[in-house]
Amino acid sequence: MTQHVLIAGCGDVGNALGKRLLDDGCEVWGVRRRIDALAPGIRPWPIDLLQPERHGEPPARFDTLFFTASADRRDEEAYRAIYVDALRHLLECLRAADCPLERLFFTSSTAVYGQSDGEWVDESSPAEPAGFNGKVLLEAEKLVADAPELGVNLRLSGIYGPGRTRLVRKVWGGEATATEGWTNRIHVEDCAGALHHLMGLPNPEPLYLGSDDLPATTAEVVSWMAEKLGKPTPPTGPTTRWNKRCRNACLRESGYRFRYPSFREGYPSIIDEFRRQDASGQ
Repeated sequence: MTQHVLIAGCGDVGNALGKRLLDDGCEVWGVRRRIDALAPGIRPWPIDLLQPERHGEPPARFDTLFFTASADRRDEEAYRAIYVDALRHLLECLRAADCPLERLFFTSSTAVYGQSDGEWVDESSPAEPAGFNGKVLLEAEKLVADAPELGVNLRLSGIYGPGRTRLVRKVWGGEATATEGWTNRIHVEDCAGALHHLMGLPNPEPLYLGSDDLPATTAEVVSWMAEKLGKPTPPTGPTTRWNKRCRNACLRESGYRFRYPSFREGYPSIIDEFRRQDASGQ
């Protein structure tokens, strides 16, 4: 039987996920403001997640929902509007239409962890965020955890991938600083790969931490990047407060294997992309 999947907030992660699901034979629908930016084969549901009164009738009887939306501003109002209110309203819409929704996946963030002294964190670590972003995301996670559907929260660390050349540009321009604070990241393709993997598990855990195999200091990352770019090693600077290390053991033990296990495998193609842009004057 064909599965009917809705990806709400179908950006980089959603498109990469949608391609995998299409290859599996799923019927995939995406919600995105710019429907022309949906990957080929993903069917558009042209609604605005922030305008629930205009949702109308769902275009299919969805059995799986991936909520991979992101806020358009970094403030509490915008975060609450998309992660809590929009998620709740969309679930209400699907349930009111008697969609046979069985599974719900939500992409949260490691911002829910307030640890900042180099500690290792995993699914069992206390989630006591200092910032509004982590606090709002915990509210959204609770909606998923309390849902009657099988709900899975995936806490992603810093996402990088094609088109995200900001750090490379800073190193190239001599604007990067080498600090000893720990950083954590995950490639877009592994975000999608992990979600796809979890969907295939008969009994996934309710919570996973999604981060690659190698927490690294900022100094380690930018120094490596400077060497690849043929630039001087960035100057040292004070350690930032984002000083924790994310452990992905639970995700790996579920059977997932990272395509890009560290920044060393994931960044070369992004550096090449940056070089092409620089050569063309973009």
